[in-house]
Amino acid sequence: MIDIMLPYYGDVALMQAAVNSVRAQTDAGWRLTVVDDTAHPDVPGWFESLDDERVRYYRNEQNLGVTGNFTKCLDLAEYDLMVMLGADDIMLPNYVGTVLSVAKDHPGVGMIQPGVEVIDEHGKLVSGLTDEVKKRLYAPRVEGRRVMGGEELAASLLRGNWLYFPSICWRTEAIRAVGFRPELRTTQDLALELELIERGEQMVIDDTVCFHYRRHLGSVSSKMALDGDRFTEERLLYSGAADRMRARGWKKAERAARVHSASRLHALTLLPTAVKGGQGDVAKALAKHAFGNG
Repeated sequence: MIDIMLPYYGDVALMQAAVNSVRAQTDAGWRLTVVDDTAHPDVPGWFESLDDERVRYYRNEQNLGVTGNFTKCLDLAEYDLMVMLGADDIMLPNYVGTVLSVAKDHPGVGMIQPGVEVIDEHGKLVSGLTDEVKKRLYAPRVEGRRVMGGEELAASLLRGNWLYFPSICWRTEAIRAVGFRPELRTTQDLALELELIERGEQMVIDDTVCFHYRRHLGSVSSKMALDGDRFTEERLLYSGAADRMRARGWKKAERAARVHSASRLHALTLLPTAVKGGQGDVAKALAKHAFGNG
């Protein structure tokens, strides 16, 4: 069984599509838990109308924010495996069957990254610059399955984080031992992945496409990118990671953290938009991140 945890905030229709994608799984080895961090009046009634014993629904008495809601979801997970599904993402019908097959063949693995396709806010398959760079420059070549861990995986992710966090299946015990850092907003995923790697956890990458990751301008990370906060947070994360990699003697990983090429490239691609929009302070912050030493 897999605990599929859905920390909900945002668009109601997209959340309902995410929930229905879970209910359409061809493998029955799942339970869905939705933790509602909104005040939409019609949402509780919609879940009640599902009358589906496989779906648990909770509404927070007060807003917990992204990290607080993630932590509550983590506390509610009970099975050995769990997923932190995005409230606007889609599980294809073969998702649960795919990751359970991987877990059976690799018992005790900390993370499973299955094949992912990217969709826009309308559900249309897209292939933008960000995802093409991930795929062609940073993601490892995988045919079938591949096990990665240690410095190899750390260096790969520090060069460019090619993972899709909401699609990852985690060993619950492993992710709970690390948890989520309350001071982080947009680098929560990479921070968690790196700490698990440093604790000795491995990842299995399976090329079976079974997940649709939704990329759209309304996301928290997209909104933060052009106010400069995202890259300030990233710079601090990479600096700390570089020091830890150095202490471990992981020279390739340390170098990847200090260079953080994908993060610099992302800032560079946003620079023209900031300049065109007359956001001088943002443009300076992006230029500092793209061309600076730290």
